[in-house]
Amino acid sequence: EVQLVESGGGLVQAGGSLRLSCAASGFTFDDYTIGWFRQAPGKEREGVACIQSSDGSTYYADSVKGRFTISSDNAKNTVYLQMNSLKPEDTAVYYCAPCPPSSDEDWGQGTQVTVSS
Repeated sequence: EVQLVESGGGLVQAGGSLRLSCAASGFTFDDYTIGWFRQAPGKEREGVACIQSSDGSTYYADSVKGRFTISSDNAKNTVYLQMNSLKPEDTAVYYCAPCPPSSDEDWGQGTQVTVSS
């Protein structure tokens, strides 16, 4: 069974940092591109960053470039999202999923990130 479990969210002041983790199981990690997505209240889900585990190539949304860094530890089947210089507009539930996600993606519970001003 394919599983992606997010953790690491929390409450942080603007300008602070958080590191999210996505633990993957049930599939060959190296064969996939895994991404972080987020959904703020009243807004559509959007892509934040993706990483190809086999070669480390990455993609970032313009809104997070220079502030967020996606990385993977293939030995641990885990993808991380280091978030620095957080802004209130980064407040959202963050999810990990294959990148791009399928139309019927099972998004799971995600992890809440709240940035106070």
